[in-house]
Amino acid sequence: MKYLYLTATSIILAYLLVNLFVYFYQRNLLYNPSENNYLNDKINFDYQEIFIETDKNIKLKSWFINKDLNRFKTLVFFHGNAGNLLNRVHKLNELSKLDLNILLISWRSFSGNKGKPTEENLYYDAKQIVKWLKTQGLDNKDIVLYGESLGTGVAIELASKNNFGGIILESPFTSMVDAAKIYYPYLPVNLLLRDRYDSKIKIKNIKSPVLIMHGKMDNIVPQRMGLELFEKANNPKFGYFPEDDDHMMEYNSQLLNKIKLFINQI
Repeated sequence: MKYLYLTATSIILAYLLVNLFVYFYQRNLLYNPSENNYLNDKINFDYQEIFIETDKNIKLKSWFINKDLNRFKTLVFFHGNAGNLLNRVHKLNELSKLDLNILLISWRSFSGNKGKPTEENLYYDAKQIVKWLKTQGLDNKDIVLYGESLGTGVAIELASKNNFGGIILESPFTSMVDAAKIYYPYLPVNLLLRDRYDSKIKIKNIKSPVLIMHGKMDNIVPQRMGLELFEKANNPKFGYFPEDDDHMMEYNSQLLNKIKLFINQI
């Protein structure tokens, strides 16, 4: 009996310690600025490297492909939870073929930036980026928000409170709680999580045109989450749900055509 008591106590203690670890280190698990899967892709586009001040002592390293702000819409690219600007070269190589200006920003602590990434900090920085674009003569209708994975939560937050030219969501998740339950089904993630990104609630408030892209082979964020967001989204909405793509979608001619058609329709 004593042995069973000690065993049960040890299990409960270990479980509590795991919960405490996840609670205090969850942002280290969620945001991975040091991860690098850059494949030495050749940069095939002209760009300016700029630093946009969003907060005191916070300047976000960004790449700006400025073709013509008066003629073309400007796509603001919010990247995912890992890697740096170089990790998106292959995407920009393809996106830069379209009649678009493109601003790719890096989050706090990413690409050598100062600061700590949190849900509220990312929202704040994204709002400041839009304000900066307005100093360049743009209105919201001239801006297309592009969210990649974690960046979809930021794009949805902004678009739920302001109308933009359009919103593109690549491999989106319904909420961080839903995503965390996949990886930590044994933890009370609904109680533990600080950064929640409740996209499935906020997307109902978006009035701008939306394009949702999500591959069926995604083994990080299941495609069913993208389909659920598509179901909840208001019209006009457009979808691209290929059978073979995984979380990092292939930027082939079919995907580029979907984006091009979307841009031309908004």
